[in-house]
Amino acid sequence: MAGQTQNIVQAILGDIDLGELNPGDGLDEQTLAQRLGVSRTPVREALIHLEASGLLIRQPRKGVTLFKPTLEEFLAILEVHAKLEGQAAALAARRLSTEGQSRLEKITAACEAHAATKGDGHPDGYYQLNLTFHKTVAEAAGNPFLLEMIKTNARKLMAYYRARYNYVGAIAASASEHREITTLIIARDAAAAETAMARHVQFDQVTAMDLLAALS
Repeated sequence: MAGQTQNIVQAILGDIDLGELNPGDGLDEQTLAQRLGVSRTPVREALIHLEASGLLIRQPRKGVTLFKPTLEEFLAILEVHAKLEGQAAALAARRLSTEGQSRLEKITAACEAHAATKGDGHPDGYYQLNLTFHKTVAEAAGNPFLLEMIKTNARKLMAYYRARYNYVGAIAASASEHREITTLIIARDAAAAETAMARHVQFDQVTAMDLLAALS
């Protein structure tokens, strides 16, 4: 992919990661071109690339929008995502380096500190820590293809995970689960780490319905 097109792709992905683009939001070629100081051709190429990954969809009379799942699609993606995240945790338990362990301990402690000092406050800030935690685990797995698959799936669900942290007690529960997963990875217990991570990223159907309704 040409450098300019890749930069536009990364800018759009950054908007998704920061919550500036949410499911169903439209993306206008001209607006993006003006904002990024480029012509419409690389913008069009970037949008086509993201359509191919499933992050964007093109709809009649709506143009290009960020993917917004139905309940059935949400649960199907979540099922796959839980498997991928679980596999990453299992591989991390087998392959964790000294440097990887240090990074994992650092981000886990940061999540715990946020939960301890801010409680349910500043959920968006906690969500960014959560992203770093999952990225750290996936990087420790040592499989770049798995890492990219996790990132793509996560971006289809990001807005819903972010909304989840507005629920009372969700941040504390998440930080506690991060500690459990980290402990299992460091202990080299691949099977238990995989199970704990898969459970950590799953939602039950009722919660999924609540989150979809909240962002409708």
